[in-house]
Amino acid sequence: MKVQVFRGLNILLWSLAALTPSWAQDRSSVITSEKHAFRVVTLLPGLENPWSVAFLPDGRMLVTERAGRLRLVGSDFRLAPQPIEGLPEILERGQGGLFDVVLHPQYAQNGWIYWAYNAPGPGGWGTALARGKLQGQRMTEVQVLFSMQPKTRSSQHFGGRIVFDKAGTLYLTLGDRGDKDRAQKLDDHAGSVIRLHDDGRVPADNPFTKRSGALPEKWTLGNRNMQGAALHPQTGELWTHEHGPQGGDEVNVMRSGLNYGWPVITYGVNYGLGTRIGEGQSKPGMVQPLHVWVPSIAPSGMAFVSGSQFPQWQGDLLVGALRGQMLVRLVLDGEKVLREERLLQGRVGRIRDVRMGPDGLVYLLSDGPDGALMRLEPVKP
Repeated sequence: MKVQVFRGLNILLWSLAALTPSWAQDRSSVITSEKHAFRVVTLLPGLENPWSVAFLPDGRMLVTERAGRLRLVGSDFRLAPQPIEGLPEILERGQGGLFDVVLHPQYAQNGWIYWAYNAPGPGGWGTALARGKLQGQRMTEVQVLFSMQPKTRSSQHFGGRIVFDKAGTLYLTLGDRGDKDRAQKLDDHAGSVIRLHDDGRVPADNPFTKRSGALPEKWTLGNRNMQGAALHPQTGELWTHEHGPQGGDEVNVMRSGLNYGWPVITYGVNYGLGTRIGEGQSKPGMVQPLHVWVPSIAPSGMAFVSGSQFPQWQGDLLVGALRGQMLVRLVLDGEKVLREERLLQGRVGRIRDVRMGPDGLVYLLSDGPDGALMRLEPVKP
């Protein structure tokens, strides 16, 4: 009964929050896509390199800024003047800083909030995972659950997306840290998906727990830099996309113990030179991607469309693009990509995050020194 009451209150609060205040409205022209007409509404400008957004059940939001700030946004879309305090040390180095933020699936009962970030340590720095509980403007009961090894001084390819599956198991994406050969090593966290229990313990059924010399947290290998991850709403499987080098961005379904090929196989080529990387585009025992972008769009952020606001997009996969400065809609038939539609090209800048809100609307973060929180709202004919 308590859960039902909580969910009902949650829906009510988000319905009220969806009534965008007049000061936040962006009366830009209506955008007509193949299936829906919609308007882009800017809810909150002035964010510095925002990376991720999470929705609190009372209508407020959490937004990460790469420089290391976790920001609280009110249900009226106004930004709290000071960042949330109490987070562990976060290093902004190149592409590194504060990354994803997500709520525990049972947040209503336990209050846990999780974030990924660039943490210092012996040898340099690397992606880490922590959790805590929000009390006012401070994070309390903070626990560091994971910190990748080994650390280096590279400023590239941190990954940093967090996804919970339906059983409450946690997945964290890690990049190869700019050193491609690390992605094929079982004694190295880089270039892989990490799988943990919600308290940081390693699941006994992880694929490499009994292999000598392998790191037990590893769930996949052969990944370059996954900056988008989402759980398929029907199958419950983890989907990711990752940056290729010069071309060769990929969409994959992540499965236990599989090798996704980087840098042995890739559809990309060496920067500038255009020469082949590795052994080609395929090899027995290595997974082929579901979809490839050549040239690269630099994907970042992704979400499966759900809810009733965009019924003609239901089940489609939305992917943000940095280099491409657009939102890509992938039409799916199971694990087959039937086609793609490119939306918002050059209209809103580099799209860093894509989320489905509790109100069934699509939320975006644009990346840059003056980034913004935006929302797609359907316009009826």
